[in-house]
Amino acid sequence: MNDSIKACVAVACLGLTPLAQAAETLTIATVNNSDMIRMQRLSKVFEQQHPDIALKWVVLEENVLRQRLTTDIATQGGQFDVLTIGMYEAALWGAKGWLEPMQDLPADYHLDDVFPSVRDGLSVKGTLYALPFYAEASITYYRKDLFQQAGLSMPEQPTWTQLGEFAAKLNKPQDGQYGICLRGKAGWGENMALIGTLANAFGARWFNERWQPEFTGSEWTQALNFYVDTMKHYGPPGASSNGFNENLALFNSGKCAMWVDASVAGSFVTDKSQSKVADVTGFTFAPKQVTDKGASWLYSWALAIPTSSKSKDAAKAFSTWATSQAYAQLVADKDGVANVPPGTRASTYSEAYLQAAPFAKVTLESLKRVDPNNPTLKPVPYVGIQLVTIPEFQAIGTQVGKLFAAALTGQMKPEQALAAAQASTEREMKRAGYPK
Repeated sequence: MNDSIKACVAVACLGLTPLAQAAETLTIATVNNSDMIRMQRLSKVFEQQHPDIALKWVVLEENVLRQRLTTDIATQGGQFDVLTIGMYEAALWGAKGWLEPMQDLPADYHLDDVFPSVRDGLSVKGTLYALPFYAEASITYYRKDLFQQAGLSMPEQPTWTQLGEFAAKLNKPQDGQYGICLRGKAGWGENMALIGTLANAFGARWFNERWQPEFTGSEWTQALNFYVDTMKHYGPPGASSNGFNENLALFNSGKCAMWVDASVAGSFVTDKSQSKVADVTGFTFAPKQVTDKGASWLYSWALAIPTSSKSKDAAKAFSTWATSQAYAQLVADKDGVANVPPGTRASTYSEAYLQAAPFAKVTLESLKRVDPNNPTLKPVPYVGIQLVTIPEFQAIGTQVGKLFAAALTGQMKPEQALAAAQASTEREMKRAGYPK
C-alpha cells in the first residue's frame, strides 16, 4: 500500500479531517485612548510573528476599565490575560501576589533603558510587576496664536492664578472658544488626577502625617473654589462629563485656549490629521501656585499579567513586544517618530524625536522633576502625587471625585462638597483602621 493510500485510509477515507493546531487566545483589556487603539492596530504584526497566538481585545473607557479589572483580579476571575493598569494597581496588586513578576526579560528588551522613576513606580521591593507602555507627566497646552492676538505671553511655568487671568481674557463663548478646558468627569483617575495636582500646587495634601484628611483646610478650600470658579466662568459647557478624551477632542477642534492634562496628548494635538490647531499649539510646564511640588503628576499605562491567566508565556511575549524598542521603531516607521509612545525609555529621546516632537523637552523635564515619594509642600505618610498608594484610595478618590463634580455642576457649593469629602474620607479611614 503506497503512502497516499495509507493517508486516505487514516484520514479522508474514514470521513475524518486533519486537525489544525488551534491558536492560543490572549484576552487583552485596555483603555480607549489613541495610543492603545494604535497598539491594537499594529498588533497584527505580532500575530504574524506568532501565528500560534490570537489576540482578543476588550477596549473600555478609563473608569469602566478600572472597575472591571479590579473586580476580576480581586475575585481571581481569570477573564483577562493582559491588563492595562497604572502605577497604583501595579504597586498594590503586585504586593498582594495578584500579578506575575516581569522577570527574565530578553536581553534585547533593554530594561535598563527604561527611566528609573517609571521602573520604580511599577515595582514592589525591587520586583517589576508591569511593563510600561507609556509614561506621562501633566503639562500645559496653549494656543500661541490666541495669546499673540491678545498680547499675552505664557511663562515657562505659569501659576494657576495666571492661567485664570489668561482664561478670562481668551474666553469667547459666543465664538465657541473657551478660556480653559480641564477634566470634570468624576473618578479618582479622571477629575481627581487634575484637581489633586491643582490642590498640591495650592499647598494641600490628601492626608496629614496622622492619616487625617484636610479637605476643610484653607488650602483645599482655595484650590476647589479656584477650580469651580474658573471652570464656571471660562470653561466649556457640560465640563462635568469631560475626561481626557473629551478635552482632547475639544482642544483639537479649536475650542480651548488652554488645557492642562497628560503630556501623552502631545502627539495628538500636533497631528494634522486629527488636530485643527497642530501648527499653533504651545507647550509648557504644569502650573504651580504657592509651590511647584506635586504640581505635575506621574503616571504610566503599563501591561501586566494576572496570576489567574492560563496563558502566561504568551501574555509575556505580547507584553514584552508591545513595550519594546522594536515596537517603538514600528510606530515610528508606520505613523511617524512623533507618535512613539513617550516617557518610558531614554532611547526615545533622540535628536530626531526631539526635533519631530515639540512637546518632548517639556515632557522629559517634567518626568525628571516629579517625585512620588516627596509629593507635597508639607510632609505626608503616603507615596503618590495625584493618588495615594493605599488600597482604600480607589473608593475614597472616586467618592471625592463625585462630590467635586457635583460642585462643578452647581448641585452643591464647594464648601459643602469639601465638608462631605472630609466626612466620608474620615469614615472610610477609620473603618480601615488608620493610622496603622
